[in-house]
Amino acid sequence: MSYRLLSSNIINTEWSAILKLQNFPNSNHIPNFFLLNRVWCCSNNYNNLEMEDLDPTKLIVINDQRSLDRKISAIRNDGPSKLQVIADFDATLTRYWVNGLRGQSSHGLLKQGNPEYDAKRQALFEYYHPLEFSPAIPLEEKTKLMEEWWGKTHGLLIEGGLTYDAIKSSVANSNIAFRDGVVELFELLEEKDVPVLIFSAGLADIIEEVLRQKVHRYFKNIKIVSNQMVFDDSGRLVSFKGKLIHSLNKNEHALDMATPLHDQTGGIDSAVADNASVKQRTNVLLLGDHTGDLGMSDGLNYENRISVGFLNDNIEKNLESYRKAFDIVYLTHVGSGGSCSRAVFKV
Repeated sequence: MSYRLLSSNIINTEWSAILKLQNFPNSNHIPNFFLLNRVWCCSNNYNNLEMEDLDPTKLIVINDQRSLDRKISAIRNDGPSKLQVIADFDATLTRYWVNGLRGQSSHGLLKQGNPEYDAKRQALFEYYHPLEFSPAIPLEEKTKLMEEWWGKTHGLLIEGGLTYDAIKSSVANSNIAFRDGVVELFELLEEKDVPVLIFSAGLADIIEEVLRQKVHRYFKNIKIVSNQMVFDDSGRLVSFKGKLIHSLNKNEHALDMATPLHDQTGGIDSAVADNASVKQRTNVLLLGDHTGDLGMSDGLNYENRISVGFLNDNIEKNLESYRKAFDIVYLTHVGSGGSCSRAVFKV
């Protein structure tokens, strides 16, 4: 398989077209998230540039340009009132590399303030994580294992006396950061009343705290589909609310679990409370870092979906499967200074 250079040092016309929906700003207002240095197209007909020649700090790969163009045209014609964005959180909205180190996940950053229980949760991770990605385990069996893992982990959080103060402290001391331009993207989508659903098998309260500490504001159009904690009056975790969401069932079937972000006074904005209206938005921009994230739109009767995959690791090994699965693949690399987002989304 080889690749052809389409253009260099340009604003990617695909994203420009998507954001130039009816009433969207002109290209001068496109957030940095969509400003790219180079665009590459996959083709069997071009042999002048082989895999080893690719610079992973500057590339995206498009599998089928014609199909992508058709989707973009359809989304533009329908306008923003038909669009929704579905995004994974860890290593998708957040950086895979932060200051030259592997960025933490929303689950991984959590310190209970009880070393014994932190160690117990780490032991569960070391046992179950390889099973999550094992190709030898049937899906039905693997789903039961994930339910078992998440259930045990949640039990340890309750038993170990997790408090909301520990969550705030964990986020403050974490190595987690958003990709460049994500906040600008959120602001643009909020301005145009385009809902954003953040799907995560992690913990909604931690994701909300990351947004609060790193962005210092809330967005009325963002809903989080993740595991929700229940705290008592003293701020101690006592239970989890609703159905357990793990890595294999985070999709729009779980939409009833979604909650809007809380504002600074603790209230909830009701602008996106109607799940039925979200399901009527049949054009989807889906962002994920695993091929399994494509399932986030399961349960949604969409007409057009543009899927974007962030290939963060083992690029040479995984590029072919990502290319086949996603409409667009962004190749992440530690890059200069450890900033993957500045390398991939270069202004």
